[in-house]
Amino acid sequence: MPVMNDLSSVTPLLAIETSCDDTACAILDSEGTILSQAVLSQESHAALGGVVPEIAARAHLEVLPQLVDLTLQRAQLSLQDIRYFAATIGPGLIGGLIVGSSYAKGLAIAQKKPFIGINHIEGHILTPRLPYALKKQEIESLTFPYLALLMSGGHCQCLLIEDIGAYRPLGRTIDDAAGEAFDKVAKMLGLGWPGGPALEALAQEGDPKSFPLPRPLKGREGCDFSFSGLKTAVARIIQPYGQQALPRLIAANIAASFQQAVSDIMEDRIEHALQMAPPVTTLVVAGGVAANKKLRATLNAVASRHNIAFSAPPLALCTDNAVMIGWAALERLRQGERPRDIALPPRPRWPLSERKVFSASLGQKTIAATEAML
Repeated sequence: MPVMNDLSSVTPLLAIETSCDDTACAILDSEGTILSQAVLSQESHAALGGVVPEIAARAHLEVLPQLVDLTLQRAQLSLQDIRYFAATIGPGLIGGLIVGSSYAKGLAIAQKKPFIGINHIEGHILTPRLPYALKKQEIESLTFPYLALLMSGGHCQCLLIEDIGAYRPLGRTIDDAAGEAFDKVAKMLGLGWPGGPALEALAQEGDPKSFPLPRPLKGREGCDFSFSGLKTAVARIIQPYGQQALPRLIAANIAASFQQAVSDIMEDRIEHALQMAPPVTTLVVAGGVAANKKLRATLNAVASRHNIAFSAPPLALCTDNAVMIGWAALERLRQGERPRDIALPPRPRWPLSERKVFSASLGQKTIAATEAML
């Protein structure tokens, strides 16, 4: 694939992310410098104990125009200054994907500028290569190949990142995602939603050896993940208390034991992944759960044992954001990709392995019509 080193002709680039319950917009320059960004988290889901897709989509639709305007104002730019538009087109909640990608495509068409559709997972796993992220970690570069562990509320998978667009899946969850397990256990403990940060804070008060929770799939071949049995084991411990509030010490011990179990699972699965993969330069963790300090420390120790670097995005870029979408777009443009994505529909399920195939599946008439329109 040809490489485009000079991206000055395609930036500033405006990116939008609306795959779940965070509405986000960011503007990046050709070097990946963040000119401005804004993220609005939807608080209405907390009372419902989880994300309601229809409510999320309506909230995106309500705030996205103002959020884009705010991002432009912060960057001291107008829409006419933007040379490329990008947005998440999958995977994620279909309503949110439709709102965000349609709005970005509409802006691109109105301004007669190109649009590039980005895979949400690709955004997460490429974020550690962002210059801002590298500076925060005092790392000069993040070279290929590297091993990436994505841990979020909707995803848990391990991938070998061989190059931009060359992602080899090594393992994935067979039931719950890691973040989903954290949120469900937090809900059982009465910590509300989202529960990951609250559970981590409570775990600091507890003894991680208090409850002998299971470590699903630990020691087995491969690096698939499973958290459903672990979640069920926690529910059985809590069951005798019925509707009564758990004593704080008991809740803290459960939280600490659960977090330790997840940490042990991740350590084992990544050890297996490193055995499966060819030599890699770095172990990367990304996604919302990558903000958990216990898990970071455990995986950092694994990397040290294998004499490879450890990298994780700054905490602000672990959760969903538009910076990662803009950066993934720049990475693809730098590789010489010619955007033909304005005709691509949003996809609630979109495996990374289908990125090239899906782009190439557009008929020549559709491509010609799209290019003529731009």
